[in-house]
Amino acid sequence: MMLGKKSILSVTVIIAFTLFAISIWWGQMPDAYNVFEKTKQTAKQEQQTIVVGYTTVSTLIDVTEWLLEKPGGFLSNDMMPPSLMMDNMPAFEYGVLEQVRDLALVMRLDFSRSQSQSSVNKDLEKAQSKLNISHKSWLFPSAEGEYKDAIKALKHYRSQLVTHEAPNAQFYTRADNLADWLRKVEKRLGSISQHLSASVGQDQYDISLAGDPSAKQSTKTATNAQIKTDWLKIDDVFYESKGATWAILQFLKAAEIDFADVLKKKNAQVSLKQIIRDLEGTQETLWSPMVLNGDGFGLLANHSLVMANYVSRANAALIDLRSLLEQG
Repeated sequence: MMLGKKSILSVTVIIAFTLFAISIWWGQMPDAYNVFEKTKQTAKQEQQTIVVGYTTVSTLIDVTEWLLEKPGGFLSNDMMPPSLMMDNMPAFEYGVLEQVRDLALVMRLDFSRSQSQSSVNKDLEKAQSKLNISHKSWLFPSAEGEYKDAIKALKHYRSQLVTHEAPNAQFYTRADNLADWLRKVEKRLGSISQHLSASVGQDQYDISLAGDPSAKQSTKTATNAQIKTDWLKIDDVFYESKGATWAILQFLKAAEIDFADVLKKKNAQVSLKQIIRDLEGTQETLWSPMVLNGDGFGLLANHSLVMANYVSRANAALIDLRSLLEQG
C-alpha cells in the first residue's frame, strides 16, 4: 500500500523533530564538579587509598571517561545523524581532548619521573600514545576503542600508585613539575584568547622575533596582518574554547589538592583559587540560541569576547603563578 503525500510529510516531520530533540539532549554541556568529592567516591568504590597524585590521575580518567560515556557517547567521529549534523558538541569534545592529551604527556614526561634520565612509566606511555589517535577515526581502530585502552592504562597506573609493590610507579609533586605543566597551559590559554578575539577581526603586528635581535625565522611574513575568524566558524571556536577551559578547570582543581604543599610553601594557594574562579566564568550558561558576534562596542553582544576576557585574566594570573613557582 502506497503512502500518501500527507503521510510521507508527517513521517518526515516526526523523524526531523525526533533527531532535533536527540541533538538537544546530546548537546548538553557538562557542569564543573567537585573534584575532591568525586575522588573520594572513586577511592571508596575502588577500595584504594588516596595518595599524592591520585586526585590528578583520577580527574584525568574522569574527564576522558566523560567523552565516551556522556549522552550520545563520543560524537566527533560519528557518521550518522543527528551527530553528523551537530558541530557544537564535537567542537567542545575536541577542546577537552586537547587538554587531556597535554596532561597525559606531562604526566608521562614530568610528573611520573624524578629526573630527566629516569625511565618512562609504561602505562603512561601507552595511555599517552592511545590518546593521540585522530578524533575523527571511526573504524579499525576507532577513536573510542583507543581512548578506552588509554583509560585502562591510566587506571592500572593509578592502582600502582597506592601499592608499595610497584616502586617504579610514582607521581612527584615538585614546584618545577607544576611549573612545566602550567607553561603548557599558558600557551593553550593564550592561543584560545587569540582565537576568540579574532571573532571581530583585528590588525596584528608580527612580533614573532621581538626582543631577540639575533633570532631568525624560516620564511618571511607580513609585518602587519588582519586576523578574522570566518563567521561560519565562530560557534566552533567558541565551543572548542569552552571545552578546553572546562577541562583545564577540572585539572587545576586536582592540582590544587595534589600540589597543596608546594603551593602553601610558595604562599600561592590564593593565586590558584583566583585562576580557578576566572575559568569558572567561562562555563556560564549561554542563554542565547546562537553565539552572537557583535562588534566590541556595538549594539549586539559578542560572546567570544566575553569568554576571551575570562581566559585572558586567568592566563595573566597563571603566568604570575608560574613565575612564583620558579623562584628559589
